[in-house]
Amino acid sequence: MAIGLAVGAAFTAVVTAFSNAFITPLIGLATGTVGDFSHSYFTVRNAKFPYGLFISAALAFLITAAVLYFCVVVPMMKIQTRFKRDEPVDVKAAVRDCPRCFSAIPAVASRCAHCTSEVEPVPEALEKAGLPAQR
Repeated sequence: MAIGLAVGAAFTAVVTAFSNAFITPLIGLATGTVGDFSHSYFTVRNAKFPYGLFISAALAFLITAAVLYFCVVVPMMKIQTRFKRDEPVDVKAAVRDCPRCFSAIPAVASRCAHCTSEVEPVPEALEKAGLPAQR
């Protein structure tokens, strides 16, 4: 976990540097601000509000989040769905009554556990359980 944290911090630094070096100046050129957009600010009663720093940080966050989502989360979800095991079918979940003693028995049973009389299993229950149909 410590290695992942260190790699994540280094990756965040790289994305921040990329954002400050390339994305922010491009936005500055597109909006008419010459040079680095991150140094832009407005002033209200001698108080400076550096909105360029906020926009630069927000862009770095969005780029980091997008890269982590598309390079880590999406591939891991695909791997999990590929190796997901099917849940076992509970063959005793579906029950029915024995025609002789009226006790509850599994629908896939071919003999009653109470009176030992032979019964026909329910074909739908056999299919659902993945068992071969009896002849």
